[in-house]
Amino acid sequence: MTYPIVGRIHRLSPKLDAVIAPDARIQQLADGFIWSEGPVWVRDGGYLVFSDVPGNVMYRWSETDGLSEFLNPSGYDGPPTDAFAEPGQNGMALDAAGFLLACDHGNRALARIDLKTKKKTFVIDRWRGKRFNSPNDLAVAKSGAIYFTDPTYGLKGRNASPLRELDFNGVYRLRPDGGLDLLDADLTFPNGIALSPDERRLYVSVSDPDGPELVVYDLGVDGLPTGKELFFDAMPLRVAGGPGLPDGMCLDTGGRLYATGPGGVLVLTPEAELIGVIETGTAIANCAFGEDGSTLFLASNHTLARVRLKTTGLVW
Repeated sequence: MTYPIVGRIHRLSPKLDAVIAPDARIQQLADGFIWSEGPVWVRDGGYLVFSDVPGNVMYRWSETDGLSEFLNPSGYDGPPTDAFAEPGQNGMALDAAGFLLACDHGNRALARIDLKTKKKTFVIDRWRGKRFNSPNDLAVAKSGAIYFTDPTYGLKGRNASPLRELDFNGVYRLRPDGGLDLLDADLTFPNGIALSPDERRLYVSVSDPDGPELVVYDLGVDGLPTGKELFFDAMPLRVAGGPGLPDGMCLDTGGRLYATGPGGVLVLTPEAELIGVIETGTAIANCAFGEDGSTLFLASNHTLARVRLKTTGLVW
């Protein structure tokens, strides 16, 4: 099938040549969404699932079958309400058993979904008895621990929502034994989250228009932070007019970070050097590796797109 070509690859360093071939093009696979998010590739079946968060629909895409609805509604399924700005699923990942873990905005919880039966169960929805705001993105460690962020984007009115029970937007770790650790309560709008290849660093994006940035935590052998610092300041890119804010991210096996931000997907070395930007022309919400491990899928505003890389995604 022939797909429309969109956007461009903005090369800022010769180092990008090891990541993206000069003739690489961005293909638009589907469009018509409100705000696409949370892509994850399912190797057992060879397909991608992603979410339209405001539309409350999860979609399935494959080269063979194209686009279809996978779960509708994907998140909130109660009586009509205007309490949610984004009632669907957001960030997603697979656990070691092949279940889909999803940040369920509408149910303000982490959910586990059986991809074969589509049965959903809730993993956790509270911190010390108070409902989460709207879990946004997650990263699964080799131990089975789940790191996740909890801003207020799913709630109408965000921080001013009357449904809000917590007075902070947190970064958490859910331990394999079910215990929950609050790692940081000081970020304004924590959003995307990812672990380094050796799991000694935890990256978190901050989608605050007044302070767009990526922060990084050093993790001890127990998986808890021992330090925190600014990794990348995205304000100059925002001032320059790049669409979007820091949001979802993923890594390759070389530790390079593919972080959405003003302008598109920012390709960053482990030393925080910006070597290129993958631009679709719109804000990009999230990205994930799939197919044979060298295709980067882009959940980009109203579209789903992909670009071939010369690297392999960390999950592979």
